[in-house]
Amino acid sequence: MKRAVILFNLGGPDKLESVEPFLFNLFNDPEILSIPSFFRYPLAKFISKRRAPIAKNIYREIGNKSPILELTQEQATSLENSLLTKGKYKCFVVMRCWHPRATDVIKKVKEFNPEEIILLPLYPQFSAATSGSSINEWNDLCKKENFNIKTKTICCYPTENNFIKSHVYLIRKTIQNVKSKNFKLLFSAHGLPEIKIKKGDPYQWQVEETVGKIMLELKNDNLDHTISYQSRVGPLKWIGPSTDDEIIKYSKEKKGIVIVPVAFVSEHSETLVELDIEYKKLAEKNGCSFYKRVPALGIEENFIKGLSELVLQQVTRGNFVSSVMCPNKYRKCPCLSL
Repeated sequence: MKRAVILFNLGGPDKLESVEPFLFNLFNDPEILSIPSFFRYPLAKFISKRRAPIAKNIYREIGNKSPILELTQEQATSLENSLLTKGKYKCFVVMRCWHPRATDVIKKVKEFNPEEIILLPLYPQFSAATSGSSINEWNDLCKKENFNIKTKTICCYPTENNFIKSHVYLIRKTIQNVKSKNFKLLFSAHGLPEIKIKKGDPYQWQVEETVGKIMLELKNDNLDHTISYQSRVGPLKWIGPSTDDEIIKYSKEKKGIVIVPVAFVSEHSETLVELDIEYKKLAEKNGCSFYKRVPALGIEENFIKGLSELVLQQVTRGNFVSSVMCPNKYRKCPCLSL
């Protein structure tokens, strides 16, 4: 049986001229700005135009573009090579806010003519604003184009064993030459407006579950850790504590900081600029004894193995399945309602 695996990611501008339209696509997403389209469209235009100069300066720091497409394609190639030992699989990359968009990729999927499709977001922890938005866009497009192929969806994998192993391996590799034990292991995830969590989005809970599982594996390392959230924008109250506040706090205590991008599996502006440049400067300014950053998972072999196993599990499972985490009666997750 021929199977197509659709890898979802956010995407990023491929040149400076793409920054403003990329931001528009981001803020015009109803899962990002949950207001009627009549109001959302002009507001997205206003926000993207206002933020574009700041964002362009960010991308100038990393070669005038985001590396996320090339890195996601590397992940797709690695995953496909792993799956081809088990059957006829082809991996396709779909970006939510920049190219390749779902409308273009669906044409290639039709040409491949699979008998089954497996949707796999490259967001380990589910949020309606990330995985949910991409999954909904794909399903809506399939309905619109009458593309009725059997489809299974992996909504999230916050405690999948190999995903956890990959984090543990990279953390240990990063700190192996650190002589001082006086440091904070700071798990930083992308933030989310607090109102979304109060409405039942499971993202924060799943981030905490990921960190809990990682620290269980690291229990013999005696590491002091905390969780924080980065990339806050707009006037709404966001979940916390914020990464910049935590960095200032522990830097003033003269601690070292080892930062882990726990919700990002690819390098992009929020790791390469926000974590590596802006937060490092903030830490040094406030007296941090040393600052290190654990790499994003990329094509680390445990992570790719985990993705492969997630896909293979779906072959014998139901229509909308999470690999491990979602039988929680008190959290809103697609696995509970579909």
